[in-house]
Amino acid sequence: MTPLPLTDATVLNSLESLAAERATGALSGERGTFYLLAGRVAHVDSPFAPDLGLLLTGSGAVDPDGWQEALDRGGRRRSVGRQLVDSGRLAAGALELCHLGVLFDAAYFALGRTSRAPRFRPDIGHWLGAVRPVPVDAVVRESQRRRDQLQRIWPEPDIDNAPLVRVPGVRAAALPTRRGRALAQVDGVRTAAEIASALAWRTFPTLVELRRLAADGLVTTVSAPPVP
Repeated sequence: MTPLPLTDATVLNSLESLAAERATGALSGERGTFYLLAGRVAHVDSPFAPDLGLLLTGSGAVDPDGWQEALDRGGRRRSVGRQLVDSGRLAAGALELCHLGVLFDAAYFALGRTSRAPRFRPDIGHWLGAVRPVPVDAVVRESQRRRDQLQRIWPEPDIDNAPLVRVPGVRAAALPTRRGRALAQVDGVRTAAEIASALAWRTFPTLVELRRLAADGLVTTVSAPPVP
C-alpha cells in the first residue's frame, strides 16, 4: 500500500515546535489528537486505539458505573483521573500505568503519515486531566521503537489498519493463548483496533499478535474490490 504523502507541516514537526514553545492545547491530525500541557504530551486519542475507559471497564479494573460516575463528576473539570483515584476505584499507580499504555498506543497511530497539516487549538485540555505528561521526544522514540519491532515481525503495515481475514485453507497449529484469542476475532470485518476493543486489550500487544499471525501465513488483509 502506497503511504499517504506528507504535507509541509507534519504532525511530528508541529509537535516539536509546540514542545519548544511549551505550548498547552490540542494538536489534531487525521489519525489522532495530542493534548499538550506546557510542551509535554498529557494524553493522546486515536480512533485506531481503544480508549482508557474501554480498557478499564473491559478488563474489570473499574466497573462501568464507577467509570460513568467519574466522567460525570470530573469530566467538565478535566479531572476524571483524579476522580477515579480519590474515590478509591483505582490506585494511582494502576491509573498511571494504564494511561501511559493508552497514550503510547494512540501516539503510534497519531504520528502516522497524513495528507493534510494538523490543526492546533490552544488551551484545550483532555477530560482525563494530567496523569503523567510525557516529553515529546520520549513519545516519538517509543513510537519509532514500536514501528521497528512490528516491521521486524511482518513488514506489511496494512495489518494495522485494514479489515483482517483468515487465509483460506490454512489450519493453525497449536498457538499461544493470546495469539489464539486474537485469531478467533479475525472475521473478515474487524480491524486490529476493533479486535483490541473486543478483547479489551491494548492496541500494541494486539498488533504484535496479529503481525505474528500474518507472518505465520494465517491472517491477511481483506482485498479491496477491483475498480470498474
